[in-house]
Amino acid sequence: MFPACKYTLQARRCLCSLAALQRAHSPSLFCATRWSSSSSTTPRITSHYTVYPREKDPRWEGVDMERFVDEADVVVVGAGPAGLSAAIRLKQLASEQGKELRVCVVEKASQIGAHTLSGACIEPSALQELFPDWKERGAPLHTPVTEDRFGILTEKYRIPVPILPGLPMNNHGNYIVRLGHLVSWLAEQAEELEVELYPGYAAAEVLFHEDGSVKGIATNDVGISKDGSPKDTFERGMELHAKVTVFGEGCHGHLAKQLYKHFNLRQHCEPQTYAIGLKEVWVIDEKKWRPGRVEHTVGWPLDRHSYGGSFLYHLNEGEPLVALGFVVGLDYQNPYMNPFSEFQRWKHHPTVLPTLEGGKRIAYGARALNEGGFQSLPKLTFPGGLLVGCSPGFMNVPKIKGTHSAMKSGMMAAETIFSKLTNENLQSETEGLCVPEYEENLKNSWVWKELYSVRNIRPSCHGLFGVYGGMVYTGIFYWILRGKEPWTLKHKGLDSDQLKPAKDCTPIEYPKPDGKISFDLLSSVALSGTNHEHDQPPHLTLKNDSIPVNNNLAIYDGPEQRFCPAGVYEYVPVETGDGMRLQINAQNCVHCKTCDIKDPSQNINWVVPEGGGGPAYNGM
Repeated sequence: MFPACKYTLQARRCLCSLAALQRAHSPSLFCATRWSSSSSTTPRITSHYTVYPREKDPRWEGVDMERFVDEADVVVVGAGPAGLSAAIRLKQLASEQGKELRVCVVEKASQIGAHTLSGACIEPSALQELFPDWKERGAPLHTPVTEDRFGILTEKYRIPVPILPGLPMNNHGNYIVRLGHLVSWLAEQAEELEVELYPGYAAAEVLFHEDGSVKGIATNDVGISKDGSPKDTFERGMELHAKVTVFGEGCHGHLAKQLYKHFNLRQHCEPQTYAIGLKEVWVIDEKKWRPGRVEHTVGWPLDRHSYGGSFLYHLNEGEPLVALGFVVGLDYQNPYMNPFSEFQRWKHHPTVLPTLEGGKRIAYGARALNEGGFQSLPKLTFPGGLLVGCSPGFMNVPKIKGTHSAMKSGMMAAETIFSKLTNENLQSETEGLCVPEYEENLKNSWVWKELYSVRNIRPSCHGLFGVYGGMVYTGIFYWILRGKEPWTLKHKGLDSDQLKPAKDCTPIEYPKPDGKISFDLLSSVALSGTNHEHDQPPHLTLKNDSIPVNNNLAIYDGPEQRFCPAGVYEYVPVETGDGMRLQINAQNCVHCKTCDIKDPSQNINWVVPEGGGGPAYNGM
């Protein structure tokens, strides 16, 4: 993991003061609490200030709400592949041209890479552009792909499918990596270039100039009790102002959602669609270990109308490790589907089970991923800022890859920003700089061409034959025409609109975990290292506390109990009388964002908890 970073003296004083308030707690991971509102029969669940403004709360009268302010040339939100690539490229250009440029990166994870989760089999093209000498620098790409396998699973058999040269799934020249380790390495390169890295400080708010342009961000406040009242240790977050703010929060970013609405960035694109990816890392019997082997499947246990599939990658990192996982498109219709249980069931397939028998699971995690592709890309720039990486959604779905395009988007953003900042004749109509050239340059790059060429593959799975129809479409129109067909297919709409009422669906009976190959949910979450300060308002906020029971439970039989991969949501009996209430175990949250995406009422709004909270992934 990435060590403590360097700060400017002024910022160090502020951050050290805040850090002193973030006391280490070790609450029971699965402890759950709730209190009742005296003014309503609906148990009160949400206490966050984004729902109940502090200006109207008498408990906050007289509390000092002044923030410390710091300024930089560029502020980057999110220390993932895109954000770090942007920061690195900015400092590379500044060094090459002898310019002074202050670049700050804020990251909600306590350590750089601790919230990063991906398969991951990556294409090294963008890394090669950023650091042509990445091998000499010791980048943690230790496992070149040596074998590529793809198959369709039935309940008992595997039907092999050849991977022809030119198909998106072909992994020749790619590397199997633990993406968290690569991100940590990128952070080390950034620090060498004097990028200021601030792990453990979540960007909680977008700040605006009076003219409406983005001014920067504010980090989250600390020292707030779970009932929303200030503690004696309350301290405001700090403001970071910048000429340009780069938003690279990852899939379904909390601040990006606000920016989409504020600047109407999704006006001319389709709604984004998503999947949830669940992952485990195992140590297996060395006799079964095949370093460099990449395996993907579609089919069982999903039906043809449920998009998804599996991966199993054999790493070569000194011990017999495999990374395996299951992806389920969040446009599924049956509210009884449980992606976590589908994953556990898949591991018992006769062609998967032998690899895992005798092995030991050592890590678990989950994360939502973008699947909308080209059709769902929003406007990328606005006065004072821009979007990079998986925040807008540059993932190539049929390739099952997004790291290379995320990094490239960050690099192109940096080059465009640097050109603007160093233009002596620059005239800006707004206080926050607008950089429309970034989107124009991206449209002329290989990122845009790549996404355009595969634009119809994911929506082609919505037809009568489902996933298998999509495979046929890929073989005909991509392999032969390379995506040059003169039409663009559409997605079905928002994933949250796709669930059918429970009365119209058949409940799914999942086998009980055996504790050897398949496992229960809570023991899995324990392997993620997830922890949050217990005494803080739940960051899974509800716009209306009554909707879960009155709508989600009544119509869909409480699907949040099943689509959450961390056991955050439970319906339990009320303490007095008859009926059920929703219980939110916010401490379990692995920050996957699935609830915010799939909730059929769109009543859940995921906001950042106190900085440093969340999973503690080690090379996921």
